[in-house]
Amino acid sequence: MLKIDFLFWKECPSHPKAWERLKEALDQMGLAAVIQRIEVKTDEDVAAHCFPGSPTIRVNGTDIDPEGACKQPVSLSCRIYHAAGGRVTPLPPVELIQTGIWTPATASPAPTASSVRRAGWGTRP
Repeated sequence: MLKIDFLFWKECPSHPKAWERLKEALDQMGLAAVIQRIEVKTDEDVAAHCFPGSPTIRVNGTDIDPEGACKQPVSLSCRIYHAAGGRVTPLPPVELIQTGIWTPATASPAPTASSVRRAGWGTRP
């Protein structure tokens, strides 16, 4: 099962829209996930979660923008994302969220009964 952590700092104005974008990305992809909303409140929380700012989205433990996360100090602050064309934004674009979801770890969902039949798996010679 896909596990997503949505980490946010309540004072950051970007987190509600980022939450909507995360749900939109999952809906567009037709995926279900277990999503845990984690409010980061203190410097101790920042350290415990290695929090590069709000909002932060991690899929199966991996940041959707690992390179961007490494460029920012961990702090109780808002986060920036680098969008297409070098544009800087306080919100992760839906495409970035989808790319973060569609990694090698998540790209091979468990086969469904119909995909097994299409591939010829589970049939007897």
